[in-house]
Amino acid sequence: MSRNKLAFFFGVALAGLVAACGLFGAGLATGMWYGRQQAAPLAPEATPFIPTPTPWPTRSASPAGEQPAPTAPVAPSPTPATLQELFRPFWEAWELVHELYVEQPVNDLELMRGAIRGMLQALGDPHTGYMTPEEFQDAQAPLEGEYEGIGAWVDITSDYLTIISPIPGSPAEKAGLRPGDKIIAVNGEDVTGVPPELVRRRVLGPAGEPVVLTIRRTLENGEVEEFDVTIVRAKITIVSVESTMMDNGVGYIRLITFGEKTPDELQKALEEILAQNPKGLILDLRNNGGGYLNTAVAVASQFLPPHTVVLYERYGNGTEEAYYTQGEPLALDVPLVVLVNEGTASASEIVAGALQDYERAPLVGEQTYGKGSVQQWIPLKSDGGAVRITVAYWLTPKKRLIHQQGLTPDYVVPLNEEDIEWLGYKPQPDKDPQLRKALEVLLQP
Repeated sequence: MSRNKLAFFFGVALAGLVAACGLFGAGLATGMWYGRQQAAPLAPEATPFIPTPTPWPTRSASPAGEQPAPTAPVAPSPTPATLQELFRPFWEAWELVHELYVEQPVNDLELMRGAIRGMLQALGDPHTGYMTPEEFQDAQAPLEGEYEGIGAWVDITSDYLTIISPIPGSPAEKAGLRPGDKIIAVNGEDVTGVPPELVRRRVLGPAGEPVVLTIRRTLENGEVEEFDVTIVRAKITIVSVESTMMDNGVGYIRLITFGEKTPDELQKALEEILAQNPKGLILDLRNNGGGYLNTAVAVASQFLPPHTVVLYERYGNGTEEAYYTQGEPLALDVPLVVLVNEGTASASEIVAGALQDYERAPLVGEQTYGKGSVQQWIPLKSDGGAVRITVAYWLTPKKRLIHQQGLTPDYVVPLNEEDIEWLGYKPQPDKDPQLRKALEVLLQP
């Protein structure tokens, strides 16, 4: 059976992106683009900042047809006697709390929930966790209405809501938020221990209303600074593809997100540029926080041969599922270079990783974000809340792990973000050293 997946795309200024619990792996900061909702959608990997990441898009089938998702390995069932012995210390502690704790009576429901939470925390995976019924209900509630917020791609699977990259021209960008910034308080209220998905919703709000965020930022020298920033929310409109033919005969295409309309917009852009016989193409994925998984496959399909593996999904039992290119590529033989930076996440990393693995295009820029795990949200019985469990990782065609590692460019070129005006960005090699290097690589004899 197919299940909807979404490259965790979360745009703080796009409220309304996709179902709150589905995601690709990248997030939105305060306003996001929402879509349909599922009972137990996959949690996004990276979410645009508030509007939350969307649910996973429909998975791509292999050339042989859609395959059922591999299931997690089934461990040998322990015997009742083994379980009784294993949990003896737990029940002993339970009884001691009821007998000795100074403030009686204790809340058995909270003790049970705390036990589940502690069990999942013991896995050491920040993306696996527990939500109370109230928290799960809030996370499931669809965000209807406006595309309003602060405008940033965010990661909701870390300990704090974390900025992946501000959306170009958004309030978040104008306020100086950077990739890696952690939101540790909202309007003066500490959010330590609060699920980032719920924090994201606190950042959402009507256009024109301010929100005060307390930011924790790690500097290049390793020092950590904390500061408040007031951001006025706004309506944010995001186009997913921008393109132009540069004066030197090179086509430039910038993908801002991986949305539902991106494949059609990319095809149109390619047709217009290819009609002018370009010397080559530059695909700009900088500050692209991700989007739908099937959109990532569709984008890669324009540059790779048919029935080529774009990525693998690896499960806990070691089984893997491959996602293949679909259709005939428009730009299979055109020289290509891809621009990336620390804001390149999730779906963007899938495309960049595939093009790099097949040596279809070198990467120019800076290390990417590193978002490539799949979470599934599972409601517990008896109104017991829900658990979010990491069920798989994404791998590039050469089986490189993306998660927490990212992609290393073939040509590392630093960029001072303050020198670039992303709002209304126009490709200007004299002001953009990464673009300049991409042209050098593309046009070298």
